[in-house]
Amino acid sequence: MAAVRVNTMVKMRAQAGCVSHSLADVMVRDMVQSIDEPAERGDTNKGPTSTETALSPLIGCTNVIARKCAHKLGIDIGHLRISAVTTFDRCGVTLEEEIEVPFQSIDLSEKSDGSASESELQAVAGEVAKFCPLSKLYRRAGTEINGTWGKV
Repeated sequence: MAAVRVNTMVKMRAQAGCVSHSLADVMVRDMVQSIDEPAERGDTNKGPTSTETALSPLIGCTNVIARKCAHKLGIDIGHLRISAVTTFDRCGVTLEEEIEVPFQSIDLSEKSDGSASESELQAVAGEVAKFCPLSKLYRRAGTEINGTWGKV
């Protein structure tokens, strides 16, 4: 019997109702996420800015891929606490000048409460760097990602 090849290429869809100059209610599947600007910029602050929102999927993807990699390696990472801090050049969004790499760097901190040793966490980190699509997207755009894996 021939093996069935699973189609690995998928289409993802999102659409938005842009109800003001800054507020976009983005719909993905059956969920809505508001993207907005803060009140101090004269906006409604109903959600994070689009550039702030860009960090969230990196954290989510790191979590998902780390769990898959840890499982494949037989490593217990338990629950993760992940934080991200970026150095962002706002010259582009303020229309001062075109910026080739707006997110200069992202410092990710991944803390595990599992039984994994420091060396096992580094093995997971290496696999995550190879397989996390959001990490790859940022890196290929020129963003430096600095991950610090450790224990809680």
